[in-house]
Amino acid sequence: MIAPGRIIGILGGGQLGRMTAIAARSMGYGVHALDPDPACPARGVADRVVTAPFDDELAAAWLAHGCDVVTLEIEKIALPALHAAAARAPLRPGPAILEIVQDRGRQRAWLARHGLPQGPWALATHPSELEAAAAAFGFDAYAKACFGGYDGRGQVRILGPDSAAAAFALVGPAVVERALPLEAELSVMVARRPSGEVVVFPPALNHHEDRILAWSAIPAPLPPAVLARAEEIGRTVAVALALEGVLAIELFLLANGDLLVNELAPRPHNSFHATERACVTSQFEQHVRAICDLPLGSTAIREPTAIANLLGDLWSGGEPNFAAALAIPGVRLHLYGKADARPGRKMGHLSAVAATPAEAAERALYAAALLSPARSSARDTS
Repeated sequence: MIAPGRIIGILGGGQLGRMTAIAARSMGYGVHALDPDPACPARGVADRVVTAPFDDELAAAWLAHGCDVVTLEIEKIALPALHAAAARAPLRPGPAILEIVQDRGRQRAWLARHGLPQGPWALATHPSELEAAAAAFGFDAYAKACFGGYDGRGQVRILGPDSAAAAFALVGPAVVERALPLEAELSVMVARRPSGEVVVFPPALNHHEDRILAWSAIPAPLPPAVLARAEEIGRTVAVALALEGVLAIELFLLANGDLLVNELAPRPHNSFHATERACVTSQFEQHVRAICDLPLGSTAIREPTAIANLLGDLWSGGEPNFAAALAIPGVRLHLYGKADARPGRKMGHLSAVAATPAEAAERALYAAALLSPARSSARDTS
């Protein structure tokens, strides 16, 4: 057990690192972080930040040297840097999990070996393989880069031979996936501590726009059988991976009722930000408990909660009208401490509580709409 008062290292200092650091500090831990951005969001709450690239082995080792346990908030830490950190402190989750997750093709193959449900897919390491796979899927498919894609980046829709020919030039080696008739998108979060205890959060219902999460609500208002299956998948993956930490599993629900695994993320996840208000234990506190081998907290729902993501585009017309959004009962503002509001960049989120997940989502989205400076100006003059 890594007792409160010790030092936790975090590889990555983005918003997930920041929120994990806040949870850790509230439990009495010191926090050190590594990030290439000298103004990363975690800097405002960490005791020490090492500014270095994610492939810097010496910097990763230096971070770990001063820590009692090390974790991560982003998957794209280079494997040699992960091994360098793991040689000096317990790294949770470990390099073996990241080696699987960092390569989408390797991740798909691992899921297949463990009998976990997936949609039809094929690995394409050459343009001809990509075109052949797309043809086999009726030229209605997605090419997803094996390395580096997130928030919809590194993905191309294939709707004919011409787009298949161009896709490889855009994404390189890729997993080609047949387009599926989706009924819903959901995710499940599982935590496992080194001593073997496992807990699963109630699944979240997710809605994406331009392949970026727009809003999420927990608990997902879906049939009990679907929720139970999602939790079963989460528990199976955690045990098979010998997970130490938290892991989110993105899932597709098809119109015929099948539940398929889309992607694994061994870290806190955007779709579970609502757990800070919805659950007895937030995903961030659970992450700290898991990597420190403390007893895991209850995942019971206290009240339905939804979040609405705030992207940098919102700032293009001026400062958002935070007062208008915060005037809505049950709404809270969560900003990530990012100074540069770029289009598509996640700057923060609103959370809202209500009697049902649907009402919480409606409230969060209404409050988010009020943030627009243009809309607020129109309201003021009406």
